[in-house]
Amino acid sequence: MNKFKVYFIGLALGLCTTAQAQAPSVYQLTSPDKQLTLKIDNGKTLCYSLQEANNLLIHPSPISLEMNDGKVWGKNGEVIGCSLTETNEKVFPVAGNHRELTNCYNELSLKFKDGYSVIFRLYNEGMAYRFCGNLPAQDSLVIVHEEATFNLADNPSVILPQTDNFTAWEVSNVLYQGVSDIEDKKYGLTPTLFTNPNYNLRIVVAESDLNNYPGMYLRKEEGTMKGYWAPYPKKIEMGSWGNFITVVKERENYLARTAGNHAFPWRIAIVAKDDKDLLANEMVYLLAKPQQITDTDWIRPGKATWEWWHCAILEKAPFPSGHTKLSTQLYKYYIDFASENKIPYLLVDAGWSNVFNHADLNKNIDIKEVIRYGKEKQVGVWLWTVAATLIHNPHCYLDSISKWGAAGVKIDFFDRDDALMIPEYENLAKACAERRLMVDFHGCSKPTGLHRAYPNVLSYEAMRCAECFKWDTSSNPDYQLQCIFARMLGGGIDYTPGSMRNCTLEKFKPVDPGLPSSLGTRAHEMAMFVVLSAPFASLCDSPDAYRKYPDILKLLAEAPTSWDKTIPLKARVGEYAVVAKQKGDTWYVGGLNAWNPRDVSFACSFLEPGKKYVAEVFCDKKASNKNANLYERKAIQIEPDAMLEMSMASGGGFVLVIREQ
Repeated sequence: MNKFKVYFIGLALGLCTTAQAQAPSVYQLTSPDKQLTLKIDNGKTLCYSLQEANNLLIHPSPISLEMNDGKVWGKNGEVIGCSLTETNEKVFPVAGNHRELTNCYNELSLKFKDGYSVIFRLYNEGMAYRFCGNLPAQDSLVIVHEEATFNLADNPSVILPQTDNFTAWEVSNVLYQGVSDIEDKKYGLTPTLFTNPNYNLRIVVAESDLNNYPGMYLRKEEGTMKGYWAPYPKKIEMGSWGNFITVVKERENYLARTAGNHAFPWRIAIVAKDDKDLLANEMVYLLAKPQQITDTDWIRPGKATWEWWHCAILEKAPFPSGHTKLSTQLYKYYIDFASENKIPYLLVDAGWSNVFNHADLNKNIDIKEVIRYGKEKQVGVWLWTVAATLIHNPHCYLDSISKWGAAGVKIDFFDRDDALMIPEYENLAKACAERRLMVDFHGCSKPTGLHRAYPNVLSYEAMRCAECFKWDTSSNPDYQLQCIFARMLGGGIDYTPGSMRNCTLEKFKPVDPGLPSSLGTRAHEMAMFVVLSAPFASLCDSPDAYRKYPDILKLLAEAPTSWDKTIPLKARVGEYAVVAKQKGDTWYVGGLNAWNPRDVSFACSFLEPGKKYVAEVFCDKKASNKNANLYERKAIQIEPDAMLEMSMASGGGFVLVIREQ
C-alpha cells in the first residue's frame, strides 16, 4: 500500500468519524489519474457533484430511493460506517472489442443506519453510484420513486433518443442546443450524450447491472435532467404488431419489488475529453455483474448469412425464392454459400414455425434437416423466435432448439423494460447458456452489461438499424455517427450491414417488399463491419449479390467480429470515426463518415516499430458522392511512423486490412 493510499484512506476514515458527529458530512473521491473529483454531501438530501480538473461538470445533484412505507434512502441519512478501496485488476471478456480490459477505479462505500449503503466509484473515464439494500434477503422492498439527478453544468447540448412511450428503442435522435431548449417532461432513452460548451467535454449518462428494476430514461424536470422509469405492470395482454407482444394495459403506483439485499443499478456519467475515447469505453461492461458461467469454449462470435432483409430473393438460384417461398432447398443454398466462404453461421428468420408454437413447423421447411445439413457443412444455424413465446413456455422450445443442434437464437419483440420484463432477459440468457445456445437480442431495450454475466449474449438491437431502409431514411450516416458514441457504449449492435445496393440521400427510395437499398457508400457499408461493435453480425444481402463482388465478399467473410485490441484513432461526434482493431497478426482500420465529404489523416503508430506492412484498401472514389455504389480497391505500403490521409465521400468510409510484409 503506497503513501498516497494510506493517507487517502485515513482522510476518508476521518471524514466518516466526523460524519457521525456533525452534519452535513462531505466526502471526496479522486480518480486514479487525479483528473476527476467526486464530492458527496450527506446533508438533508444525499447529493453528488463532479468536476474535471477545476471545471465543474455536474452541479450538486440529489439522489434517493423512496419506499412504500414512507422511508426514503438518501434523506436525512445517518452514516454508520464507510470504506475506501482502490481496485486495479484485469478482466478478460469472452467476446467484444478487447481480449483484456483494465478495471481501475477508486470506490467509496457509505453505510447508513436505515439498512442501506450507497457505493460511489470513480474511474479515469467517469463516475458511477448505486444504492444497495443491507436488509435480510427475505425482506421485500417496494420502490415507489427514485430520484437520480444529473444537474449538468453550463446548459450542455444534447443528442436525445427521444420517445413518448416505454415500448421502443429504435428511435431517432433529437438534437438540442442546450438542456434549456428541451420542453418540460420530454424524455428519451439512455445512454444520452451531452456536450459541455465551455470545456468541449462529452458526458454520457448511462446505467449498468440492471436487474429486477426498470430501465432508466432521462426526463427534463425543473430545468435539469432526471431519471424516469416505467411503473410496474398491473395488467398485461397480448397485442401490438402481430399480436405476439406483451402489452401493458395498466400500471401500479410503484416502480419495483425487490429483496431486502438488492443491489440497484449503477447510475453512470462517462466523461471524455476526446471524442475517440468513447469508442473504446467499457464502463457499462466493467460495472456489470461478473461472468456467471465458466464453460465458454462453445461461444464463438461470427457472421451469419441471412435471408430476411432482402426478402429471401435469390436471383441465381435454380428454384423459386422469396419470402412466400421459403423452403429447405432455399436454406441449403444459403448454407452452401456460407460454407464456400467460411462464414460460420446461417440465421433463419421468421417463417420456419408458428410464431406462437415452435412445435408447429412450416411443412415446407424441414428445420431439423437444415440444421443437420449445416453441421455437415460446418455452418451453425441460428433460429429467430419471439420473446413472449419463450417466456410463456419456459424452456420447452429452447430444449427442442438445443436438441436439434442449433447454434443460437435471435429473440425478438421484447418491447418493454419495466421491472417485470427486465429479469426475463437474464432468465433467457441463463437458460440458453445451460443449453449451449448463443443469443442475439432483437426488439429489445438497450444493453446494460448482461453480456458480461452471460457472454453467450453477443449482440443487441436497440437502435434504428439496416431494417429501417425498407421504410424510411432514419438510419443514415448522420444517425450512425451519433449512436456509436452513445448507444454502442452499452454493448454490441445487431445493425446487420452489408448492403450491395448503395444510395445517396437524393437517390434513395425505401423498398418493402423487394430488394432494399442502403444510405451511404459501398465503402461505408464495409467499414461498419470494423467500426461497429457486433460479436454476432448478420450479412443483410443475398449470396447472389455478394458473388458479384468477390473482393468485397472475401473482406466481409474474413473480417473478425471479436477482437484482441481496439484503438480509436480519430473521431468527432456526429461527423466521423476512425478505429483500428487487431486480431492476431492482422490489423483492420475502419473509417465512417457522415453526410459531409472530408479528408482525414491519422498516424499508424499502433503498428509494431521496425517492421513494414502492406495494406489492402477499400475506399470511396471521387464519383462516389454521386454514385454511392462506386468504390476503389488498392494496395499500399505502410510503415509504423507513417501518417495516412484518406478521403471519404458524403456518407462514405474506408477499410484497411494491414498485414506484415
